[in-house]
Amino acid sequence: MTASAPVFDWDTRPLVIGVDEAGRGPLAGPVVAAACVLGLKDGEAVLPGLNDSKKLSPKRRAGLEKAIRSSSVFAIAVAEPDEIDRVNIFQATMLAMTRCVDELAHALAAPPEMVLIDGNQTPEGRCADWRWPARAIVGGDGIEPAISAASILAKEHRDRLMIAAAERHPQYGWERNKGYGTKDHMEALRLHGPTPLHRRSFAPVAQATLL
Repeated sequence: MTASAPVFDWDTRPLVIGVDEAGRGPLAGPVVAAACVLGLKDGEAVLPGLNDSKKLSPKRRAGLEKAIRSSSVFAIAVAEPDEIDRVNIFQATMLAMTRCVDELAHALAAPPEMVLIDGNQTPEGRCADWRWPARAIVGGDGIEPAISAASILAKEHRDRLMIAAAERHPQYGWERNKGYGTKDHMEALRLHGPTPLHRRSFAPVAQATLL
């Protein structure tokens, strides 16, 4: 999923993409990655207040997501639960990151000079389709604006997916817990068993399957 909007100074600065993910820890739902190139004016980001999505209130995060979508270029990609089960959550995260950067690079019709990724590892050397220079930044979602924007995009997109999934599977409370292993979610898993959106390779889900 790619969107574009007015972006400034494209021809006068290096093309740098920020990347982050949401949803590595939940028991259900996809892992989502976002890649973003922030709109700049006079060399400065046009969006004040960017931060790690987890440190923002839902209202503030939603407002920033709207601003990012209208002023930046981005792509969002997912790895579904069956992929997570097949290759493990780390590798699925690397796949989702590779997919969103690939889509964004195609949309921009230019390879990035650098891809900045939150964390301490990148898909470089881990995904066959990864072909761009990359640098991992620990805590990057709080200090690098492009990664912060990607963090917000990934979090908001995944939350919407889980709220929609909650309508199909209301007993698990995903509109509240977004697939994380809360007490209510664990009790529903014990009573009703896993859904197709559950990650069966995760121990609590695997254990519930055996009950």
